[in-house]
Amino acid sequence: MIRTSLPHVHVAALSHAGMSGKNNEDRYAVSSFHISADDPRPAVFAVVADGIGGHLAGEIAAELAVNYITAGVAESNARKPVKIMESAIQNASQSISSHSAGNEGENGMGATCACAWIIEDKLYTAYVGDSRIYLLRGKYIQRLTIDHTWVQEAFEKGIITADQMHDHPNQHVIRRYLGGLKLPEVDFRLRIDNSETNEESENNQGFHLEPGDTVMICSDGLTDLVWDDEIQKIIRTKKDLKLAAEALVDLANERGGHDNITVVILSMPKVEDTGKKKHNLIDWLFGE
Repeated sequence: MIRTSLPHVHVAALSHAGMSGKNNEDRYAVSSFHISADDPRPAVFAVVADGIGGHLAGEIAAELAVNYITAGVAESNARKPVKIMESAIQNASQSISSHSAGNEGENGMGATCACAWIIEDKLYTAYVGDSRIYLLRGKYIQRLTIDHTWVQEAFEKGIITADQMHDHPNQHVIRRYLGGLKLPEVDFRLRIDNSETNEESENNQGFHLEPGDTVMICSDGLTDLVWDDEIQKIIRTKKDLKLAAEALVDLANERGGHDNITVVILSMPKVEDTGKKKHNLIDWLFGE
């Protein structure tokens, strides 16, 4: 793909260490492209990674994840987005694992990842761990991802209730992550309807985005403390996406901010926006 200076969607992104005093182990990147010299279709790729591991190990793992995944996508021809993201994520996982094995102080480090790739008006997603992707359409908000956590599995098996998930001691026990000895199983379920089967959700890849649709990627530092309906209200009532991102981070911090908080928001231009000139949008954003 060919890098471009301006994305074809509205973009806002913000990362904050939170209020606990810990290092910010979240990383993110957003980049914009045209497919090729012969294919002028625009594309935007965004990824959020949440590092796992003490000291500097978590942030190193997240940085490796973001860099390798983004590079793998950027160097592709965009013809098979799902396969491209799978390969990029698994290459990132191998890189983290190799780096960890060669550095005693970084043993066991890893990262989650959540990726959203918008090619023209088609959405493709891929994820590992408990960072999430949401779709907002009008007053409607839908979590497109399914957490790879102990509590999610326990809920699906009927062991605990939805109310018990929030405060359960195993809330942050992650079942899948980048950096392990085995390659992670990348999840391509894009859940538009909670009643869908897994196969139906996977078949939603390439989901058509309408004007005004908004995609949000975030780390669990946000969703631990801010509920889905609050996310929807804030994004839809703020004047612009930058103010919405700031308000989401501020609310999580007001409620304790016990973890790092990262938010990336991508919004399809509304019909009335298509003739307006986009300002202050960068094609490459890194969160630290």
